[in-house]
Amino acid sequence: MRVVFAGTPEVALPSLEAIASSQHELVGVVTRPDAPAGRGRKLTPSPVAQRAEELGVPVLKPDHPKDPAFQEELRALRPDCCPVVAYGALLPSSALEIPEHGWVNLHFSVLPHWRGAAPVQHAIWAGDEVTGATTFRIVPALDAGPTFGLMTQTIRPDDTAGTLLAKLAEGGAGLLVATLDGIEDGSLEAREQQAEGVTIAPKISVEDARVDWEDPALGVDRRIRACTPGPGAWTTYDGERLKLGPVSLTDREPLAPGVLEVTKNAVYVGTGTAPVELGEVKAFGKKQMSAADWARGVRIESGTRLGE
Repeated sequence: MRVVFAGTPEVALPSLEAIASSQHELVGVVTRPDAPAGRGRKLTPSPVAQRAEELGVPVLKPDHPKDPAFQEELRALRPDCCPVVAYGALLPSSALEIPEHGWVNLHFSVLPHWRGAAPVQHAIWAGDEVTGATTFRIVPALDAGPTFGLMTQTIRPDDTAGTLLAKLAEGGAGLLVATLDGIEDGSLEAREQQAEGVTIAPKISVEDARVDWEDPALGVDRRIRACTPGPGAWTTYDGERLKLGPVSLTDREPLAPGVLEVTKNAVYVGTGTAPVELGEVKAFGKKQMSAADWARGVRIESGTRLGE
């Protein structure tokens, strides 16, 4: 089939590479417009745009896919299907109707569970033991279109949103190509999603990522892993924001929520249940470092409280 791929961030690159190497003809790429990046805030093409240019594939960067000029460019490419991974803009019905086989999205959950912008983060935060990826035909309703195929992935106790998303992106790339193969040869038929079991995964804000030390240790652990690497879990120390990397669960004697116990090689903090051991931290204006090094550097003593 003639396909036009739509995607923007690095997580979309495995699928772009898989499609470019497949039997399908990649005739174009749609991505978000160049955006400011780096200290100089220089306008920079998206990772997908950069790779597409290296592949010699035409790149379309509409301000919004409802733009009539963009839709004319897309029609001129005559796509049979438009596979999508993390494109980042809502597609209007007028654009959805252009390819004969529609727009096929790779979504990083087992639908109808965790529809929305942050399915991987919410799966970790909720304590799910298994997640996955689903291919489905895009319809106007949020992630509600009929599905083609799925893969599953065990969530490990040490998975962060970043590590889990990387695994799903790699495995999902093969699923997306297999879905295109099945659509082309007629062996795959989309099935409507179940009406039961729908959960929503909205974008996680910076404020959502603030750790509540009154939560049980398991909840603290899940929140931090769900917010790693973005938007980044945090608390406060001495009135300044302190960014937190993943923590370790312990069976130590309880501490009051937010209260620190500092030893020679470790820093523990109280939660609503057992203390957790801090991993790496990043204080305002400082480099990321181990919690023990941070505590030594600012001469923190046991009994100090975080989050005030």
